[in-house]
Amino acid sequence: MGNLLYVIAVILIIIWIFGAFITPFGGNIIHVLLVIAIIAILLRVIRGAA
Repeated sequence: MGNLLYVIAVILIIIWIFGAFITPFGGNIIHVLLVIAIIAILLRVIRGAA
């Protein structure tokens, strides 16, 4: 399950880059999903370190 989180975050980053530089699609939805994925990863890292 943890690796799936990282895969989803990488996919969101790729979609964000593609949307930002090639064609504007998804707009705010991609940004919101990307922020949620980053927060989830940070929480996982913090819990793992504690």
